[in-house]
Amino acid sequence: MAELFGYSVPFLLVLVGAALVILEAFAPGAHFIVVGIALLAAGLVGLSLGGVLPSVALPLVLAAVVLITGGAAFYVYREFDFYGGKGAGQTSDSKSLRGKTGRVTERVTKHGGEVKLDSGGFNPYYQARPLDGEIPEGEEVMVVDPGGGNVVTVEPTSAFEDDIDRELAADRKRRKEAERDSDEEAGETDPA
Repeated sequence: MAELFGYSVPFLLVLVGAALVILEAFAPGAHFIVVGIALLAAGLVGLSLGGVLPSVALPLVLAAVVLITGGAAFYVYREFDFYGGKGAGQTSDSKSLRGKTGRVTERVTKHGGEVKLDSGGFNPYYQARPLDGEIPEGEEVMVVDPGGGNVVTVEPTSAFEDDIDRELAADRKRRKEAERDSDEEAGETDPA
């Protein structure tokens, strides 16, 4: 059986395949899993058939196993989309960020800040700059200029409110105050 660094090639394939599968846990996205599964399967087949097959045929069998299991793993990964929503959670380019909403996670000033965008991709955190002024932490924002990197220009969503939105918000506030006042009055007259 062929050896490399004092170990059999199938054993090394098992080690490398297992390492790649484990690395996938640290960097998900099918960067390592397809190749890791293919190498792991080839190594296991090589270990089980190593004594049976002639040493000339073993590399050909291992290559075939890598191609077949790699293709199958790739098909399963693409078909079932284990990492979410047929790419719906990913942005295709920076222009697709325009109009996305999110929340400020670190106060946004003209020199720095960070926002977490709703449906912002694998890493929804972006460096942000305000259109003008400063935006406090926790404020809901909308991307007005996606820039071209991971720095976006944002504006508080309250800046996009029109007269109807402001009137609806004021009406909700009046109703809450009226409910609170009626609850307080009921509590004063209730002898319990």
